[in-house]
Amino acid sequence: MSEGLVVQAVRPGSIAAELELFPGDRVISVNAAPLDDLIDYRFYSTDERLRVLVAKQGGERWLLEIEKEYDEDLGLSFAAPIPKMHRCRNRCLFCFVDQMRPGLRSSLYIKDDDYRLSFLEGNFITLTNADERDLERIADQRLSPLYVSVHTTNPALRRRLMGHRRAGEIVRQLRFLRAAGIEVHTQVVLCPGLNDGGELWRTVKDLAALWPSVRSVGVVPVGRTRYREGLYPLTGFTVPGARSLLTAVGAWQERYRRRYGNSFVYAADEFFLLAGCDVPPAAAYDGFVQLENGVGLVRLFLDEWALVEPELPNRMSPRRVTIVSGRLAASLFVPLVERLNRVEGLEVRLAAIDNQFLGPTVTVSGLLSGGDIAAQLAGGAFADLVVVPGTALKDGREFLDDMTSAELGRRLGTRVEGAAGPRALVRLILDA
Repeated sequence: MSEGLVVQAVRPGSIAAELELFPGDRVISVNAAPLDDLIDYRFYSTDERLRVLVAKQGGERWLLEIEKEYDEDLGLSFAAPIPKMHRCRNRCLFCFVDQMRPGLRSSLYIKDDDYRLSFLEGNFITLTNADERDLERIADQRLSPLYVSVHTTNPALRRRLMGHRRAGEIVRQLRFLRAAGIEVHTQVVLCPGLNDGGELWRTVKDLAALWPSVRSVGVVPVGRTRYREGLYPLTGFTVPGARSLLTAVGAWQERYRRRYGNSFVYAADEFFLLAGCDVPPAAAYDGFVQLENGVGLVRLFLDEWALVEPELPNRMSPRRVTIVSGRLAASLFVPLVERLNRVEGLEVRLAAIDNQFLGPTVTVSGLLSGGDIAAQLAGGAFADLVVVPGTALKDGREFLDDMTSAELGRRLGTRVEGAAGPRALVRLILDA
C-alpha cells in the first residue's frame, strides 16, 4: 500500500489550514485512491467532493470530508513530490553524465528517466523504462505534454546508441501516446557518423508522421568533455558539418510549414553559432517550444537587445564592466559591447572564457566554472563589476565547480553578478 505524501507546507487561509493539517502530516489517499506521487494528488483532488485520508504525526488517522470548487487547491505542498524517482537504465554512447569531471556534487551524476518529471518539469525521457502500466497511467491521467529523447527511430540503431534492449520500441510507444491524445516534444542528440545524414532524415519523417501528437523535434549537437577515457570515440561537428545540417533543417522546415503550418523540426542555437549563420526570426520558432533545449535562445537575446538598446543613456558616471561569455557565444556580445562603449563614462570589455574545467570542446556559457573565470581574469578583472552568464549559476549563486559568485568576487576583488539576457545585463551595468 502507498505510504502517501509528507506535507512540507500548508498555505495560510487554505482549506488544509482550516482543517488543521500541518507539516509532517502524511496524505495517504484521496477518494480511496492511494497517492504514490504529486501527480496522483493533483489528479484525484480536483473533484468537488473529497474524502482525504491523513496520517497525523501523533499516529492518529483522520478521514476528512471536503466540499470545494472544482479544481480548487487544498493548499498543500509536499516534501518529496516524487518519492521514488525512476533512474535511467540506458548506457548511451553519448551520455554527458558519464563524461562529467570526477569529484563534483552528487546531484550532477544523477540520471533520471522518469515520465512524471517529464510532465511536471519538462525533463527529457527515453521511455525505455516505461512499461505498459506506465503508458496506461500517462493516458488515463492525461499527462501531457511529455518530452522524449528519440535520437533515432531506427530500432537497431537506437538499441546500439542507448544500450538498452527495449530502446527499439520507441515508435510503438509514440503511436500509443498519439492514440491517447498525448502531446509530445522530441529531441535528437546528433552524433556525427551515427544518427545524422540519412538516419536523421528517416527519424524526422517518422516523427512527422505522428503529427499532431508529436509537435516538435529539436536537433542538438552531441556534447563532449575531456573525460571520455574508455568511452565511445565520438567526434564533434565541424563548421561545414554544421552548415550542411542547417541547410537540411531549413529545407525540412519549408516542407512542414506547407504541410502543417509549423516548422516542426528545429536546430539548436549551437549549430548557428558554430556555422556563423544568422538565426531565423522569432516566427520561425513557433512559440519557442524547444527553448529549454537551447533552441531559440539566441533569437530571444537578439530581439531583447533590440528593445533595450534605444533605452541606453548618452552618458553615465564612470564605471568599468567585464562581461563574461563562453567561447561559442562570444560573437553575440561583440556588437553589444561596442554599443555600450559609446556611452560616455562607460568602459566595457568582453572576456571569452575557455573551458578548462570540462575541456576545450565544451564551449557553451552555461557550463563555465568559477575556477576558470577566476584563473583567466586573474590580475586583469579590469572592472567595478563582472557580469557572468545567469545560465552558469545554480540557484543564481553557484557555478558547476561549487564556487559561488560571491567567492569569485572575493578572488577578483570586485562585484560579480549573473545576468540572464540583455535587459538584466544593462540594468546591472546602469545600477553598478
